[in-house]
Amino acid sequence: MMSVTQAVASRRSVRAFLDTPVSVDTIRDVLAKASRAPSGGNLQPWQIHVLAGDAMARFKAIMAKRVQEAPMGEPPYEFDVYPKDLKAPYSNYRFQVGEDMYGVLGIPREDKLARMMWFANNYQFFGAPLAIFCYVDRQMGAPQWSDLGMYLQTVMLLLREAGLDSCPQECWSIFHKTVDAFLQPPAEQMLFCGMAIGYKDSDAVVNRLVARRAPLEDFTTFHVD
Repeated sequence: MMSVTQAVASRRSVRAFLDTPVSVDTIRDVLAKASRAPSGGNLQPWQIHVLAGDAMARFKAIMAKRVQEAPMGEPPYEFDVYPKDLKAPYSNYRFQVGEDMYGVLGIPREDKLARMMWFANNYQFFGAPLAIFCYVDRQMGAPQWSDLGMYLQTVMLLLREAGLDSCPQECWSIFHKTVDAFLQPPAEQMLFCGMAIGYKDSDAVVNRLVARRAPLEDFTTFHVD
């Protein structure tokens, strides 16, 4: 059995998946177990849609066309994925992981077209055969959005325990209209993110990327007598 430490250490945002099918029963089990994630006031604000099989194939076909029609998404966006005028050190972290990823891929900064084409792989779930979308009621505020993060992290760790990999994708928020049209959620629910799920392609160069993390001293202050 994989320990929690092993699950945390081995979780990666995988960006190339095998086409090996994923058991829907396994996903059902993971999603149910993850519902034990913390939730303030026990509101449990997460609303999950699972996409696989023929439905996934149809949706990928729609998105292949949609990305070409609207490469910048479908404004107005319902929220900003990153704060405007992002300051250091957060802007530095974001810049570094982007440079590291494109460096692994061998795509130079000046090749904007190649970078855009690579980014478009997000909208095919990087080849993953299954995905989930997470919605939240528009009534909910920042505390409940933090509950979504705790639920989704629990999902990703349980996926590791089951031998699966994942990639959380807030980029789906800019195509919220197309996703909504396909999934037909209630009007009061807002798309938060998607998540690609499958078996990692260990031969894919991009999966060599390990995002850097700041040392403990950079983000922790101890108040100890």
